[in-house]
Amino acid sequence: MSPRPTGRRTAAVGSALLLVAALAACTPHPSPEVAVRSFLLAWQGGDHAEAARYTDGEPEEVERALTDMTEQLDLASLRFGLGRISREGEDATAEFSVHADLGIGDPTWDYTGRMPLTWGPDGWKITWSSGVLHPDLGVDERLAVSYETQERGQILDREGEPLVTADRVSAFGVVPAEMEDKEGGVTELAELLEEDPDPLLNRVRSAPPEQFQPLVLMRNSSVDDSLLSDVRAISGADVQEVEINLTPASAPFVVGEVAGTAEHRVSSRVPGTYQAGDTVGLSGLQNIYQHELAGSATTRVVTLDADGEVTGTLESWEGEQSGGIDTTLDAEVQRAAENALTGLPGNGYLVAVDSAGGEILAAANASGNTGDDQAFTGSYKPGGTFGVVAALAALETGAATPDSEVPCGPSVEIGGQTFTNPSQGSLSFDPSLVRNIAFSCNVGFASLGEAVGAEALAATARELGIGHDWQLAVPASAGEVEVGGDEVETASAMIGEHGVRVSPLGMALVAGAVADGSWHPPQLVRGETAAGGTALDGAGLQVVREGLREAVVQRMPELTVGVGEGEVHGQAVRTEQGETSLHWFVGYQGTVAFAVLAEVDPAQTLWSQYAVAAAQSFLSGMANGVPEPQAGTEPGAGPGMEPGIEGQTPVEEPLAEADLNATEETGW
Repeated sequence: MSPRPTGRRTAAVGSALLLVAALAACTPHPSPEVAVRSFLLAWQGGDHAEAARYTDGEPEEVERALTDMTEQLDLASLRFGLGRISREGEDATAEFSVHADLGIGDPTWDYTGRMPLTWGPDGWKITWSSGVLHPDLGVDERLAVSYETQERGQILDREGEPLVTADRVSAFGVVPAEMEDKEGGVTELAELLEEDPDPLLNRVRSAPPEQFQPLVLMRNSSVDDSLLSDVRAISGADVQEVEINLTPASAPFVVGEVAGTAEHRVSSRVPGTYQAGDTVGLSGLQNIYQHELAGSATTRVVTLDADGEVTGTLESWEGEQSGGIDTTLDAEVQRAAENALTGLPGNGYLVAVDSAGGEILAAANASGNTGDDQAFTGSYKPGGTFGVVAALAALETGAATPDSEVPCGPSVEIGGQTFTNPSQGSLSFDPSLVRNIAFSCNVGFASLGEAVGAEALAATARELGIGHDWQLAVPASAGEVEVGGDEVETASAMIGEHGVRVSPLGMALVAGAVADGSWHPPQLVRGETAAGGTALDGAGLQVVREGLREAVVQRMPELTVGVGEGEVHGQAVRTEQGETSLHWFVGYQGTVAFAVLAEVDPAQTLWSQYAVAAAQSFLSGMANGVPEPQAGTEPGAGPGMEPGIEGQTPVEEPLAEADLNATEETGW
C-alpha cells in the first residue's frame, strides 16, 4: 500500500525544468512535483504518449490533445518552467509557465498554466481536462491562430498621385475544415502552383478551420480555366478575387515588383519573415520599403467551438500599420520620359532630375522591365558628353582659359596613339574652348590631357558626382574615373573613353550641376537625408553653358523649336562599347536636367541620333503633354526620326555653319 500524503504545504521550485536524475523508489510519484515535472518534460520533448501516463485521462485522448495543440498553433517550440505547487491533503494544484514559439513570422506566446493533481493508488496523477492546455480553454474548444492583414500601402509621386495600380488578383487558398486530407490537399495545391508546400501547411495548420486562408496570390492574366478546375477539384481548396496594389503604373524598375507568396525562394530575398499569402516586394522601392508598405498582421490566439466559430481571444499582438512612400518622381515628367523612349530601335534609358536639389523627377527604361535598372546602375562610356567634365578640369587647372585657343585638327598623335574627331571633322576658325565643347572635339580635349593630369581630372569628376560617395534608396552607381599617369590613358579619359564609366543618372546629375552651379546628390524618397551639394566655379560654368547652348543651336536645331519655353543646353555624341553603339544626349532646360542613352545596333546607327530624337520627344511631352498612342504606330518609330530612310543626317556628319568656310573647315 502506497503511503498517504500528510499535512498541507506549499512548495516553491525553480523556474526552469531540469532532468530528474533519480526518483524515490518506494512509489512512482511520491510527490506532486515529480509528477508535474515528468509530465512537462515529456510534453516539451514531444513524447505525448509518455506525457499521457502522468494523467488520469484516457491515454489516447490526452496524447491526441497534446499533439493537436502543437499543430493547431503551428508551434516551432514549446518550453515550460515550474511554478508554485499548492497541496492540501490528497489534492494539489501546480502552476507552470508556458513559452510557446508560434513559428516563423509570428510572436512568442507566454502565459501561466495550471493543473490539478490527485493522490491515488498509483501516486500523484494530473487530473486531465482541456484546461491543462490553457486555463481558459473550455470543453469541446480548440486553439487557433488568426491573422488580420494590412492593405498594402501606396508609392506616391511628388504630388501624391499613386504610382502603383490596384489589381484584381486571384487568391488561391483553402478552408481547412472542408479538407478531407489537409496535408495531402495543401501539397497538391502547392504542386499545381509550383510552390513549396511547407510554408502553406504552416499557415493552414494554425488557422481557424472555418475561414478561407489565402495562400498564394496570382495575377489573373496568369490564371487559366484548367488551373482553376484543377484547384477546385481539391477538397477544401478555392480561389477568390481580391484587390491589391501590385502593378507599377509607371517607373516600373524604380517602383519594383510585388509577389504574393512566402515560398522560401522568394521570401529569402527580402528582410523580415512573412506568412504564405503575404505581399512581398521583390525589387525597387517595393523591396527596400517592404516593411513600411506591407505593415504587419494583427495576430490573435483564439478559442474555437465545435463549429469553428471564435469564442474568445486568449492573446493578441497588434500589427504595425502599413503606410505610403512619398517619392520625388513627377508623374507627368515620368510619362514624357517613358513616351520618349518608345521610338528607340533597342533598349534605352532616360533620367531627369531637378537641378536645384537633385530630386529625381523621372527614371525610365525602354524595356519596361522591373528588373532593368541600368538607368541607375549601368556602367557606360560617356564618350564626348564627358567634355563637360574635361572642360571644367582644364579651366580649374589653368590648362585652358575661357579665351585661349584649343586647336582642333582632324587628328592628333599622343604617345604613339592617334586621336580623331567624329566624322574626321576639324575646327580651323576660332577653336575656342566653347566651340570645342559645342562640336565635341576629341582632338582638342585629348590634347589638353597632359596639362590637366589624371588626378585633377578625377577630382573634377568627383565635384560633379562621378565617383562621389553618394547613396540612394535603391541600387545606383556613382560611376568611376580611374586613370593611370600614362599620357595616352589620360588623353583617352578626357574624351570619356579609358577608365571612365557612368550611369544615365550620374550624367543627369552632371547636367544639373552645370545648370544650377552646384552639384547635388540624388534624392528619390522624401525625407531621405542627402549629403550637401558641391559649389562649382562660376567662370568655368559660364564657358560650359555657352558651349552646350552652341551645340544645340549648331547641331541640333530640332531642340530649338516646339520644345517649350526656355533654351535647351546639351551635348549629343555617339560612342562604341563592345558590340553596341551608345547614343547619348545630356543636357537641361530650365531646372530640368536629364540624360538619354540609347543602345543601338551599329548597323542602324547611321540613320539617326536616337538620343537626340528621344530628347526632343521628352521636352515636347513635358511642354505639350503626352499624346495618346495612334493606332497602327510601329514600335521603333518616334518623333523626329524614321529609321531606315536614306538621307537622314546623323549628328556626327558635317553640318554647314554660316560663319565658317566649308572648304577649309568641317563641323559635326
